[in-house]
Amino acid sequence: MTAQTLTDTARALVAGDKGLLAMDESNATCNKRFAVLGIPQTEAARRDWRELIVTAPGLGDSISGAILFDETIRQKTNAGQPFAKALEAVGIIPGIKVDMGAKPLAGHPGETVTEGLDGLRERLAEYAGMGARFAKWRGVIAIDKGLPSRACIEVNAHALARYAALCQEAGIVPIIEPEVLMDGDHTLARCAEVTEEVLQQTFVQLRAQGVLLEGMLLKPNMVLPGQKAAVQDTVAAVAEATVNCLLRTVPAAVPGVAFLSGGQSAQLASARLNEMNLKFKARMPWALTFSFSRAVQQPALDAWKGDAANVAVAQQALVLRTRANQAARRGDYKQDKQDQQDKQDQQDK
Repeated sequence: MTAQTLTDTARALVAGDKGLLAMDESNATCNKRFAVLGIPQTEAARRDWRELIVTAPGLGDSISGAILFDETIRQKTNAGQPFAKALEAVGIIPGIKVDMGAKPLAGHPGETVTEGLDGLRERLAEYAGMGARFAKWRGVIAIDKGLPSRACIEVNAHALARYAALCQEAGIVPIIEPEVLMDGDHTLARCAEVTEEVLQQTFVQLRAQGVLLEGMLLKPNMVLPGQKAAVQDTVAAVAEATVNCLLRTVPAAVPGVAFLSGGQSAQLASARLNEMNLKFKARMPWALTFSFSRAVQQPALDAWKGDAANVAVAQQALVLRTRANQAARRGDYKQDKQDQQDKQDQQDK
């Protein structure tokens, strides 16, 4: 696999004002969301849900790549087509989550390190054979009194870099996801401080491991106040703080930055992304897009509820959210307009 091929794939993932669909929830996380809606927590129900997503009409118009889970990349549509092939057929690049989750970091209460490097070379080769052209690894950083520690930041950055190097060796584009959680009562300024430190250390480690910056993507958190913070800053303040943080830390060689939603509501995540592209696009050397999970899928899951009779309505809800975020990439998202369109489409249905 050449450097040019990695670069071409990375660029394709952020082309055309499209974004990434993070449908890589672990079985445990997926089951929790199902339980809230009374959906059976079974492999069959998860397969049905993922087929609903993969076969949604028009999804490829606004989504460039989809991140799958290990179970998902092994599943097939009712017609017998592997999900990765079904995505490719509509112009969506298949990807795969390869980390094994965040585990407690020894000697550092309240902090975690993401595991999964053991055997990763062999797993990447298998996933590449199944059609995966990019991968994702998530590191988790919590903000609290005295946290994060330097050790937590460094060990997660190092793991991200080692994962990225292995991906590129296998011809797979790595998505680097160092997530500073929005849990807690920290201020916007505190999140900006921590996020900047995390990103700086991540790129130090990426360079140390010889990772090709042109052949990777970054999936960071937006700079946000904690969910329990007394002051919830405006969309404009979040957009400015986030872009300033990225400009200080992310090399221009990186083709794109695809935000995680991290628990934000669908509308707020879109509004914040829109503000960044509306106000700051001329200052940004990389594409600024989305790699949302709940902020795109939750409206569809709420509509589906595990009932086959609701598939078409749920697919419509999914595509409406992906198109809303495509508009946010252009700086053309209007929440009131989008809500009205949602209502009209439901009435027409």
